[in-house]
Amino acid sequence: MGAGLVASLLAGTATGLGALPVLVTSELSRKAQDRMLGFSAGVMLAATSFSLVIPAMELVRGQGYDGPAAALRVAAAVLLGGLFLRVWHDLMPHAHSLKGHEGHGGAKWNSVLLFVLAMTLHNFPEGLAVGVSFAAPQPALGLSVALGIGAQNIPEGLVVALALRATGASATRAALLALLTGLVEPVGALFGLAALSLSAALLPWGLAFAGGAMLYVISHEMIPESHRGGFEREATTGLMWGFVLALVLDVSLG
Repeated sequence: MGAGLVASLLAGTATGLGALPVLVTSELSRKAQDRMLGFSAGVMLAATSFSLVIPAMELVRGQGYDGPAAALRVAAAVLLGGLFLRVWHDLMPHAHSLKGHEGHGGAKWNSVLLFVLAMTLHNFPEGLAVGVSFAAPQPALGLSVALGIGAQNIPEGLVVALALRATGASATRAALLALLTGLVEPVGALFGLAALSLSAALLPWGLAFAGGAMLYVISHEMIPESHRGGFEREATTGLMWGFVLALVLDVSLG
């Protein structure tokens, strides 16, 4: 549990590291931002596939299930993870830089607060993924997930800070708020580790659930956001590079 919390904390602080350039510049082309968002989505997509869903399938098979029985169990957990994020997304008020206000209520809330709440929707499942992966019997799995999440948090942190600057936040405040959104990840890790401490048999469910939550964020938030500025090709190129990088990282760590 200690290793999972520390790893999720380090991955979360990478958001603050990525936000540091906002202290010297408040401008970055929309094309560059879409490339970075695409890159982050690609890393998350690879982590979901290779570090969460596939290991969950292997663990379910190790519990004595095979074929359709194993696939249905993992599929159910993935869908539950996606449903959890959908319900949370619909209930919690938040705002995106291009999509505007979403969620239930909060129409009169401060725009900066709404944007920060939106980032918690991104970062909580990432922390959850890091936490549950450290409970897996493969020692390298947690490290692979944490490094992948940390890598995608760096460009995401800059995009977040720039969006906060656009809402009127000062450079220092934007950088600090970007860091704080990343610190939601240890909270997600704690939830995952606490649930899995009840029974080791829940591990494959936890991995697949975290994968489903991340998959929802990728498809519902990150990819559409990266395509709204008119640079779909650049965003897709970034996604491909992020996916390949995370794949190489996962294989290299075994």
